[in-house]
Amino acid sequence: MTRYGTLRTWALVLKVVGFFAVIFAIIGSIIWAFEVEGVWETLGVIFIGAPITIFIATWAIALGQALNAIADIGDAVAP
Repeated sequence: MTRYGTLRTWALVLKVVGFFAVIFAIIGSIIWAFEVEGVWETLGVIFIGAPITIFIATWAIALGQALNAIADIGDAVAP
């Protein structure tokens, strides 16, 4: 039995939130690309704005993985 169940629960919650954040960032980037005027602005959204937005949206997934790793380390060193 692990002592880090709460930490693993929050890690799972953050991963699920991160998954939905990435999905919403992709949808938002597609809508954003349709809303701008001009070819160059559209290309800027597609090649600069969208990757940055999607990258920032992954913070919750990374934090969830970090919490899961902390729980694994705690289980490994616990007597």
